[in-house]
Amino acid sequence: MSKRSRARLVVLGWIIRGPVGGIAWHYLNYVCGLAELGYDVYYIEDSDDVPCCCDRTLISWNSDPTYGLSFASAAFARLGLGDRWAYYDAHTDEWKGARSRDARELCQTADVVLNISGVNPIREWFERVPSRILIDTDPGFTQIRTLTDPVFRRRCEAHTAFFSFGENIGKPCSAVPDDGFPWRATRQPVSLDAWPCTAGPTGGRYTTVMQWASEPAPFEYGALRLAMKSESFGPFIALPQRLGGIFEIAVRAGVAPLASLREAGWGLADIDAVSRDPWSYQAFVQASKAEFGIAKQGYVATRCGWFSERSANYLASGRPVLHQDTGFAECLPCGEGLLAFRSPEEAADAVRRIDADYDFHSRAARALSEEYFAAGRVLPALIETAAGD
Repeated sequence: MSKRSRARLVVLGWIIRGPVGGIAWHYLNYVCGLAELGYDVYYIEDSDDVPCCCDRTLISWNSDPTYGLSFASAAFARLGLGDRWAYYDAHTDEWKGARSRDARELCQTADVVLNISGVNPIREWFERVPSRILIDTDPGFTQIRTLTDPVFRRRCEAHTAFFSFGENIGKPCSAVPDDGFPWRATRQPVSLDAWPCTAGPTGGRYTTVMQWASEPAPFEYGALRLAMKSESFGPFIALPQRLGGIFEIAVRAGVAPLASLREAGWGLADIDAVSRDPWSYQAFVQASKAEFGIAKQGYVATRCGWFSERSANYLASGRPVLHQDTGFAECLPCGEGLLAFRSPEEAADAVRRIDADYDFHSRAARALSEEYFAAGRVLPALIETAAGD
């Protein structure tokens, strides 16, 4: 670390290019958590070299960051971090945002860079930063890309430390292929100040916010085939017919079969209203009774141990999480506040268990968040481990 009184950390993410509530919290939890821990932290985003900006519909892609800049400005201001962010627009070779005047210097003098999801290139102003951490949030899919895409692999090689949400990578139970990178386990940190525990509505619904298919085709490597949530959902589509209208999902139209889901009894929330900003998303979570989560087929097939950043927010809010098992039961205690399922029968049984003692599972959810996902537990260990490399 430097000789400054506080270590300087830069978080790289995808808020301005993907300005929707749930995506934003993925990165905001890192920034808020590091600020609470006393670090001199900044959020920096890079446009990359291809047009990948959009509005909140995540449909039309271009190189205009206007909407995203406004979204980010409002979000950081509300969190008391209004002067802690900047955006590099490679298409115009301009720095924008609150710290545009000195962003390049802040990057060059950072002690640690956290590249969340690897969605930012490591530009020359980061090359001398001593600790450049890559955090893989898409285990299995990332490793296939590093094995098959030389350009992506070179981008990964620009880092000095490698962590993954695939907490089982390298274990006998996991089928994630070895790509030669020394991946170590980490998980989503949550700012417990930004995500307070609130009383859950016992008459509320089991909800989630999801993408039906984030990639148009499965990833394949040898005999391994990794697909999207669209393939995982099928066995569970009839759950409302078994348990009643207790489920509500926010999923974007397009490839998602909304008519079929509605006919099967699934409540469909207005995804644009839910995702409008970080606080509309948070309000949706807090208005939920619990989460019902489906994982990408690729996570389930590889038993990688992935656990959703969205689910971590539900837990912090005191909402029990009922989630399809990806192998995370190998890493996290399940049965109280967090319940894993593999089949519709197990899912139905877990709903009955939560409903039978909702207050107990709500308290257990928050306690689990404090023990396993609190920023104060996740982030210091991550940074200290990386610094030892």
